Amino acid sequence: MADTVLYEVSDGLATITLNRPEAMNAMNVATKVALRDAVETAATDPAVRAVLLTAAGDRAFCVGQDLKEHVGLLMADQESGTSETMNTVRDHYNPITTALAGMAKPVVAGVNGVAAGAGFGFALAADFRVVAETASFNTAFAGVALTADSGVSWTLPRLIGASRASDLLLFPRTISAREAYELGIANRLVPAADLAAEAEEVARKLAAGPTVAYAALKESLAFGAGHSLTEALEKEEELQTRAGASEDHTIAVRAFVAKEKPTYLGR
Repeated sequence: MADTVLYEVSDGLATITLNRPEAMNAMNVATKVALRDAVETAATDPAVRAVLLTAAGDRAFCVGQDLKEHVGLLMADQESGTSETMNTVRDHYNPITTALAGMAKPVVAGVNGVAAGAGFGFALAADFRVVAETASFNTAFAGVALTADSGVSWTLPRLIGASRASDLLLFPRTISAREAYELGIANRLVPAADLAAEAEEVARKLAAGPTVAYAALKESLAFGAGHSLTEALEKEEELQTRAGASEDHTIAVRAFVAKEKPTYLGR
């Protein structure tokens, strides 16, 4: 894994850190490959029960595509008559977003600064966003004559509604952390100095929680977004049966009866 993305697992928590602060954590090819590998590793590692996605530096979470590298790749495509550069959506952004949103464990994004374009998309793909008061968001895509990627066309309308999402995509602008909180993009707003500790605290609480239940909750929310009430009820029955058979459910019920705090095993 490239040093532009750091990966560490401790007590069930995988911390993935974007580590190009000098480039505002922009996504060059090496970083995209490393991030894809990191999130896919976390998704499949049974020792990982929650994921914290964060970034180095205090200016940016991730400003999306590294346009300095991108323009060189586009020029090479033009000279060769190919369109390989835009395969990055298929090869990198789609797998990253799928792993973040679809993994059977909760993902927390600790947004320390600017989150734009694909960086905005990665933050939206997380289940919970802890955002520094100095952070900001921008869809950015139309500003460079591109359409949405990294799942933004799916996640953003579900958080803030189709009308507001259309506005932000058609007319990209900086969204302050306060506005993001009011819109429902940020789950928790904290002083910049407290961001790292607060995001880790939230992620560690989830890592110590009932993993099977969290996975079922993620699956039910995603399913419900595109199905009828009747279908959602059937899915809830299926997932509740699965959660009810977990060791964690038995632990929780016994702890409740004994008036004790449960210690979950994540299975």
